[in-house]
Amino acid sequence: MARVLPSSLTPHICILPSQDLEELLKSSALPSLHHILQSFSPLPQVTTRTTALTTVPHASFALRFSDLTEIEAACREDEEQRATRTIDWIGDRIGKRCAKWVDDFEKMNDQDVARTPWWDELRRCAEGDHIPARDEGWNHPISIILAVSTTAPNPLQAITALHSRTLDFPSWVDVTHLIYTLIIHPKNSPLSDEEAGALFNAVRKQYGLHTYLLSLELPSPPPPPVSIPALVPRLPPPTISNGSADIVRPDLKTTQTVPLNTLRMSEQDIQQTARFTREFVTMNLVPWMEKCVIEWNEAYSSSRRLPSRLFSSTRRLFGTSSTTPMHASTPSLPGRSSTYAAPQSSVSGSTIPPPSQQRRLAEFATILGDFKLAVAVWESLRKEGKGGSDILPLLIAPSPAVQLHVSHALTTIHPQSAELHSHVQLRALLYAVRWESTLTIGDFLSDTLEGERWLVWAAGNAEEPPAALLLAHAALLSVRKNARRRAALWYFFAANRLEKCGIKPLTMYFLRRAHELSISRPDKLLSPSFWMSENKQPSDFEGFDAVMSGIEHPLGRLLYTTGDVSGAVRHFLGLLRWSSASSSPLAQLSSHTVDITKDPGNSDKVFLEDFQVAISHLKSVSGEQARLADVKLPLRFVVPSQTCVRLARDSVEGEQSEWETREQIWSSFWKHRGKEKLERSGNAAVEEAFWVDIALHNPLETEVTLANATVIVESSSGDAAWIRDNITIETNKDTILYAKESRTISIAIKASKPASLVITGVAYDFLGLLPTVESLARRGRRLQDTPQQRQTITYAPDEFLKLNVEEASQELAVAFVDDGPLVLAEGECKRMKLWISNAGSRDIGEVWVVPGPEDQVWIQPLDSGEGLATGTAWKTWQSDNKVVPPRPYSIPLVEKLVAAGSTEVTIVLHAGRKQKQNLSFLFIYREAEGSPFHCTRVTRSYEVVQCLQISTASHPSHSPDHSFSLSLDLTNILSSSNVEINQVTTISANWSCSSLLELWAEPLRPSQSTRILFSATSTGDCTSVNAVSAFVSRKMTSVLHGQVIMPDDPPPLELLCGHVSQTFVYEPFVTHFIMDARRIAVSRTLAQSHPRIPTSSYSSIFPLYNPLSVDFVIFWKIPSEQRFGHILVSEIALGASHAVLREVLEGVESAQVKRSMYAETQREKIEMLQAIRDSEWNAEMNPIVVIVKDGLVIEHDFSQGVCMVPVEFTIRNHSLSHPSRFVLRLDHRQQSSACRHHFPAPYCGRTTFRGLLAPLQTTSVLAQLCATQPGTYALSGWRLETEVGEPDTEGGLWQVRHHYEQRAVTDDSSSIVVSDRSRS
Repeated sequence: MARVLPSSLTPHICILPSQDLEELLKSSALPSLHHILQSFSPLPQVTTRTTALTTVPHASFALRFSDLTEIEAACREDEEQRATRTIDWIGDRIGKRCAKWVDDFEKMNDQDVARTPWWDELRRCAEGDHIPARDEGWNHPISIILAVSTTAPNPLQAITALHSRTLDFPSWVDVTHLIYTLIIHPKNSPLSDEEAGALFNAVRKQYGLHTYLLSLELPSPPPPPVSIPALVPRLPPPTISNGSADIVRPDLKTTQTVPLNTLRMSEQDIQQTARFTREFVTMNLVPWMEKCVIEWNEAYSSSRRLPSRLFSSTRRLFGTSSTTPMHASTPSLPGRSSTYAAPQSSVSGSTIPPPSQQRRLAEFATILGDFKLAVAVWESLRKEGKGGSDILPLLIAPSPAVQLHVSHALTTIHPQSAELHSHVQLRALLYAVRWESTLTIGDFLSDTLEGERWLVWAAGNAEEPPAALLLAHAALLSVRKNARRRAALWYFFAANRLEKCGIKPLTMYFLRRAHELSISRPDKLLSPSFWMSENKQPSDFEGFDAVMSGIEHPLGRLLYTTGDVSGAVRHFLGLLRWSSASSSPLAQLSSHTVDITKDPGNSDKVFLEDFQVAISHLKSVSGEQARLADVKLPLRFVVPSQTCVRLARDSVEGEQSEWETREQIWSSFWKHRGKEKLERSGNAAVEEAFWVDIALHNPLETEVTLANATVIVESSSGDAAWIRDNITIETNKDTILYAKESRTISIAIKASKPASLVITGVAYDFLGLLPTVESLARRGRRLQDTPQQRQTITYAPDEFLKLNVEEASQELAVAFVDDGPLVLAEGECKRMKLWISNAGSRDIGEVWVVPGPEDQVWIQPLDSGEGLATGTAWKTWQSDNKVVPPRPYSIPLVEKLVAAGSTEVTIVLHAGRKQKQNLSFLFIYREAEGSPFHCTRVTRSYEVVQCLQISTASHPSHSPDHSFSLSLDLTNILSSSNVEINQVTTISANWSCSSLLELWAEPLRPSQSTRILFSATSTGDCTSVNAVSAFVSRKMTSVLHGQVIMPDDPPPLELLCGHVSQTFVYEPFVTHFIMDARRIAVSRTLAQSHPRIPTSSYSSIFPLYNPLSVDFVIFWKIPSEQRFGHILVSEIALGASHAVLREVLEGVESAQVKRSMYAETQREKIEMLQAIRDSEWNAEMNPIVVIVKDGLVIEHDFSQGVCMVPVEFTIRNHSLSHPSRFVLRLDHRQQSSACRHHFPAPYCGRTTFRGLLAPLQTTSVLAQLCATQPGTYALSGWRLETEVGEPDTEGGLWQVRHHYEQRAVTDDSSSIVVSDRSRS
């Protein structure tokens, strides 16, 4: 069974009727003859034969009939102009019918059927094209029927006139066709049946056997109409243009008065006409086509059998020029009765050849079902670049090659270009229609062919209705393949192109289909763990957000322009849920979003403007009673998690985390002293305003206005009327939020009676037009108490902001007496006064203040005066050596604060680091012992500026009297004030420091510097060093092994204090501030070095002081500004350390510890290990220092011989606990680069010295330098090897802990000068 070909690939028959026949049909209420014969197509059960004489049955054999004069006239029209008219005609037909199609189609339950009315109309219009084309021969006439009737005065003469008529075809129209004569003999003819038969025989004798006598009744009046298949629509002829000579409107002689799709013929006439049609096809047309195929195939085969090399050799040897065989206009077919070879006129001056004989062979073989021959010929044509790729997909089996043929066919007619011409668009449309209608739906949509993509390729970038409908049909087929997102994309493209053509019903339908497909969930099952990890519900799917804005925006505009303003409002408002969706690829393709593509952040502004226009129009038409109850804002501006209630006594400033830190400090402090709780939230008082701080965030890229913002309050004390009477709620008139802005607005509430209030939501008018209510509910905690709750996600009930309003009973008011701008110098001690009053009705008997962790505050006792003490009491300090956490301070009260009572408290603030900061105090108070605590807050901003630039340095001393030399450099960096240095104090546990110079008596002027030198001598007692080192080693072992940290204290220390003073006076708060500053500095360093260790464990792990450290305290004064203060500098550690934690670290690294499956946990362990290795408690240095005695000038008489100069090397062990062995090797070849211009030291005698040094021991060795000539001799040529031993080893065996090797530094310039006395 042959495959059914599309109607555009069927034989085209042209009919030339005589004038008498047209009048006969008109009088019988019948259409033109070609319309009548078209009603009998297709013919069932037609059989053809191949060139191999194989029978090919055709279940359906279609024909196309046309009027010859119409075809001749159409051929004279420019192809591009006709293609443009065709596309416009198709768009006009679609536009007129689509509204009813859409209405009927939307009533169907299944809208994803295989066929749609607009696709069927497009296909019929495309297949109705019957005008011959230059690039293919399917529409070229295969046969011409010359039809006359016996009602003519002289029928034979009419037939002769028709046969002698010249065909008015252009040169490119193939004239190889069958000439057929049809004689219609009506019953009312003036000729009898015998005369009609004689006429028939005479015509057959003169013009051949292709003649038929059709006898019809044609009764009068005409019989009732009979339904017939609808005829395919055809492009109407062009209108007559004024002054145009090339476009001639054909004589329309087919004006119809009968209903459409009907035929007024009797049953007998219908049978006679059907018999004629079948005989014409089976006995004339098909045999003639088979004969043409056989002859053309022989010529084709003979040309293929001769190799091309033979022709090239012939041309080379005999010099003949190659000629391309052209398809002759008169083929070698017998007789005038078979073919028509009369001359034809040419429209243009240039002669364009008709389709080649090879192409006509392929077309005829395709029509006859000889697909084997057809495929071979089409392949040959394709290889020669003469077409065929568009037909091969219809003939060969589905394979990947089919898709390549399709791509090549489309690329050939329209390569990638900016604009497609109408002729190209029409040709691509015809290809796509042929492919889609011929291939089975299973093959067409298979993964091998992916035919829906062919339709998209055929549409190209054309913006006409046919291209849009190709995309729409591709989307429909993609839905059948379950490719919903791809279908949504193509539906959107189709709608975008149709909208430009003004076809709104189909545009809206395609946009709705794209919207439906985009919000449909993909059929993919996800693990329940996915939704848990994303904190979402499976029902939260809202669609493919990357394309939704591009679909909904043009749909909303179309709804607005078509009068559905309410629907447009909902669409424009829904667009806001895809905030900043201008990143959507579809949003940039919409015709209404030109500005969005230039400024992607402008999309939200466009959406808001459209919404504003639509809702304003809706309200103007429907009034304020417009139905907006179901219109909900799809996004939130209120952030419930950051919205809170603020009481009048709460501070506006300060981060909430800072107040939480202070509350934690209080909780840690009080949990060992009592069980009373701190009522942190507090209650509002009657007739006292409190505020709801609403956190707002604008998620849009444009500014919005929230008008009449207020809160919704519920109360268990009464209904809404009671709330209106007793609760006063403020309304914020207009709040403007800029793009992506976050802001907090405050709504004041005042209650006139006690009540329990619940703040459930925030109400406002979006853009002043849409009333909106947002809930302030916060989702409750995740419930995991029961097995069912653990298996199914369950949450506690939502939480709201709640507040109790009660009569004012206990309230403390605190304020700074002087609340002006405060600028302090670094280290300044500033006295400030606080005014504390009881604003409640009950007494207050106990008050505490909680500063921040880094706030240095001292509360002046009631009995303390302004007395001062000398610095002589500062010899030593006893320190518990604990990094104590910050603690609250008790406010001294003479007596209870009664109602309306007040007192004044003096505090001293010590300014810390240079920065702008807030002094935030949390005041804790209660009535008496056993009562719960309440709190209030007070904040004051201040700024700290730097007045002194301080730097310190240390190095081993060359003096045998002390071990180290220290330098303290001070620079006044103030612009106009002098700074006096009153005293410098050194604090250390193992080093006694003394000044080498007196303190400079003059003040430091701006940009002036001074240097103070100190000497440091060890006390010689390493007990404290060993004790603290053992404590740290034990604690680090517990930390690294993950053991519980026991809350024991580090060993206490006795701190030695050294002073350099002029007229120093001692304030009682100085020691407190020094210890507090040390605590803050250590805590800050530990937080940076050991972030994995909790701050609460610092006091049980790390000591406050390193026994080897030295602290400086610089006391300064600015007399002109009456400022004074002190600065603690803790940067120096003296003496040698020996990696106390080395054994601990090695033990942890070598232990077979089970590794964690989490990389983060393993990484944290490595980071902690590295932090401990780099800490000050694991410091390591070479304890041996070599000092060369240089600078000597020796006079010698070299006439007496060489000069022997003794060179002294002093070797000192700076370790407090470990002995060391050393080997000093002298080698003049190792001198430093700084002495390269000096003579190398020629040592003689002993050049290697060995020794053992106890902790803090010093020794000297003498070497002999043999000077042979006067000059300067460098003393840097030495190398020292050191072994640090373990102290107190068992049996006195030497155990090496560290090994070092050192040389003179590169810039060492130590030398000895030897002069010749004999020359002086």
